[in-house]
Amino acid sequence: MPHAAGSFNRVICMPNLVPPVKNAHDAQAYRARIMETLAASDLSLERKSAFDPRMTLYLTDNTTAQDIELAAQSGIVQAVKLYPAGATTNSADGVTNINACVDVFEALEKHNLPLLIHGEVTQDHIDIFDREKRFLDEVLAQIIVKFPTLKIVVEHITTSDAADFVLAQGNHVAATITPQHLMFNRNHLLVGGIKPHFYCLPILKRESHQKVLLDVATSGNPKFFLGTDSAPHATDKKEAACGCAGCYSSATALPLYATAFDSVGKIDKLEGFASRFGAQFYGLPLNESTITLVNTPMQVPNDYPYFDGASLTPLMAGETLPWSLKI
Repeated sequence: MPHAAGSFNRVICMPNLVPPVKNAHDAQAYRARIMETLAASDLSLERKSAFDPRMTLYLTDNTTAQDIELAAQSGIVQAVKLYPAGATTNSADGVTNINACVDVFEALEKHNLPLLIHGEVTQDHIDIFDREKRFLDEVLAQIIVKFPTLKIVVEHITTSDAADFVLAQGNHVAATITPQHLMFNRNHLLVGGIKPHFYCLPILKRESHQKVLLDVATSGNPKFFLGTDSAPHATDKKEAACGCAGCYSSATALPLYATAFDSVGKIDKLEGFASRFGAQFYGLPLNESTITLVNTPMQVPNDYPYFDGASLTPLMAGETLPWSLKI
């Protein structure tokens, strides 16, 4: 919480907790816990007063149109998240049949609540590197045809196929991109031994896909904007025989993005990607306060203290980034 609020005025809070955030009441309770933690942190009063967590609901097979209506009326729920069942961390309660979600999708259109999508199919026989493209072709294309005004964010895209898909749609379809998918590819994950802190879902892809993601992220196209997908899994849960998926980047996300953008000479495009396009897509006011990045090296900490004596290992732990936040 303090890491996120230290760099961002607003965050989209993912609902895949245990148990999941399934309705407006759950979202209000989760937001209250966030604000209690914020109040107890050592952040400045300025940062505390600026922070506005935007909540999401976890779409399940049992979500109703009334759940969507109440969420829209709550004033704190910004979107609804679709996890195909079994696609990622804590997704067991996710959707098993897209065709059964018609009433929910109609309600989302009616109330102008965006649908956020983890875009992967989950059938065991489909190669893990092909799952994003198969979802786009077989699932998302159908949703867009049937619900042409539904606002959709394809979260954490990983392939050139996804970038091209989003570019081909209207302005109601956008995408987020993580720092790890801009900076790394599957060689970083696998060459020289498996690197668990590069393991996330959707998994890192070929270098050719990474280059296309960098191109669209730094293009100034408002259909692509920041989404860290930062996942705070304890170090012992990552460095395990069956390590969990997700990269932790909340504390260093902006220097990571700055490093990626600067690597292709496009640091001037970072402000739109980080601070404007997402707010505009969601219909939120632009922030009036600013944060400053400086071309001064910083070392990413090796770890952070975490719950019950555990530690939390960030993306690029111990490495030096050429950009840092001006304190």
